[in-house]
Amino acid sequence: MSNRHQLRPYTSVGEINHVHILSEHVGALIHREEYSDVTFLVEKKRFTAHRVILAARCQYFRALLYGGMREAHSQAEIPLEDTPAEAFTMLLKYIYTGQVTLSNEKEEILLDFLSLAHKYGFPELEDATSEYLCTILSINNVCMVYDVASLYSLQKLSNTCCLYMDRNAKAVLSSDGFLSLSKAALLNVVSRDSFAAAEKDIFLALVDWCKLNPNERHVEIMKAVRLPLMSLTELLNVVRPAGLLSADTILDAIKIRSESRDMELNYRGMLIPEENIAAMKYGAQVIGGELKAALLDGDTQNYDLDHGFCRHPIDEDCRSGIEVKLGQASILNHIRMLLWDRDSRSYSYYIEVSMDELDWIRIVDHSNYLCRSWQNLFFTPRVCRYIRVVGTHNTVNKVFHLVSFECMFTNKPFSLDAGLLVPTENVATVGASATVTEGVSRTRNALLNGDTKNYDWDSGYTCHQLGSGAIVVQLAQPFMIGTMRLLLWDCDDRSYSFYIEVSNNQQQWRMVADRTKVTCRSWQTISFELQPVVFIRIVGTYNTANEVFHCVHFECPAQKNAHQEPSADPSGASAEPGYRSGTPTRSVPNPSDRMQFSH
Repeated sequence: MSNRHQLRPYTSVGEINHVHILSEHVGALIHREEYSDVTFLVEKKRFTAHRVILAARCQYFRALLYGGMREAHSQAEIPLEDTPAEAFTMLLKYIYTGQVTLSNEKEEILLDFLSLAHKYGFPELEDATSEYLCTILSINNVCMVYDVASLYSLQKLSNTCCLYMDRNAKAVLSSDGFLSLSKAALLNVVSRDSFAAAEKDIFLALVDWCKLNPNERHVEIMKAVRLPLMSLTELLNVVRPAGLLSADTILDAIKIRSESRDMELNYRGMLIPEENIAAMKYGAQVIGGELKAALLDGDTQNYDLDHGFCRHPIDEDCRSGIEVKLGQASILNHIRMLLWDRDSRSYSYYIEVSMDELDWIRIVDHSNYLCRSWQNLFFTPRVCRYIRVVGTHNTVNKVFHLVSFECMFTNKPFSLDAGLLVPTENVATVGASATVTEGVSRTRNALLNGDTKNYDWDSGYTCHQLGSGAIVVQLAQPFMIGTMRLLLWDCDDRSYSFYIEVSNNQQQWRMVADRTKVTCRSWQTISFELQPVVFIRIVGTYNTANEVFHCVHFECPAQKNAHQEPSADPSGASAEPGYRSGTPTRSVPNPSDRMQFSH
């Protein structure tokens, strides 16, 4: 059978795709003088090429060969300054074929190739080469790669290099590549809080760099050293003899070290984004509390009244606590922990961190709030080695129980107000550990299951008798809340009146919505001044059909989604009072006013 008949004429009905043949034929023209009409001189080597192909593939060559650089038209040979020949060979292959092999090339050539991709305007090639370089980083090449990535503002490659150097800081300081860093790259590396080498090692490495770069201002380089983190012995026997810092500068560092609280010093710490470092594989251990073994085992399912948790007695002076020691000083801004939640109890607590177990800084204070189940806590990034969780209250007894503890650094955006998280997603959900503590429904937590369509006269809503009781939702922890949204039962044309109060402890209540004198139906959106919220109490005061208040769905903060209610008038009443999710009104009987539903 001939080659012509072996070719598949199409890849799908009505489509022919012979790109590989085109690439093969055009690629065959590389370095062939036949049909060529331009020659480049690169490092005394001549490269023949074809103007039209170069111009079609590259804006730089289009301008050089056909644009304003007319002098290039008449030149027999066009010199390309600062262009390495081996990297240019690779670039030509890519221009002609769209393909190039990186795996067999040395790092120096790959970096030259990356430079040409940047210089001649091939962003896709630049990204692909950067991706490959991320996979071959080593102690020997990471500084060299970082220098180039910084020069061309290749953010992803720069970040990957920084993470690699952070995790191998001591080895990087001892490498030849560190001494070859540019001044800007050098300062960027050693100024990072996450470059967690010993300050003495950083100082000595910078001294060596200064010796190789005598024309640079050494005072500026030495400002990157955090002298107060060094011991008195190191300052006197290592820093002083080097002669790069004045006696006054050294004395100032000694003064800061002696007068500052330990946690006020500008420490360095390990940074491992999005990974729990309160784990045994990172050397973490529980050094305070009873039944220590259960806290860091990762098991968040198998616990009961007798096992699967760590605990401490709650005393009046709060001396007890559960303490975790990390494997090394680390940068944290996020803690997840599970309070024992096999019944309806709630806890209060606070969390402190330290570097030396002497000076403690409180990063979370929930001692005035009632909290339950999973706690998702965020705070300003801080370097610490020790973390202490201190329970201050338990609604059932005098013991604080903690099932699981995780801590990490997250890059996910979050907003804090008065130390509390300002959520953007609905936190009144079962997945966020919220629960309905008062109200009647056939299905527990039906109010929080997110289902805003499947409800009728008999199910899918939570209710209470008018004049007695209420619907109460407890969030897992305090949040700064300023909006809420609820769906009143609306399968017919009935209307309701109600009010909403919030509390942190179920003792003091603050009203955030008063719609007792307003006719309301279907979706209701509530806005109020941002404030701490743990408990939400919804109290119905009127129903035009019977003596029961019915609520189908609740969320806070209010979410903007595909099931957004119709535009409402100022009273909160729906603009389309006879319609819900495409279902005609009066299609089902009235909800029963008999309170015979189980919690």
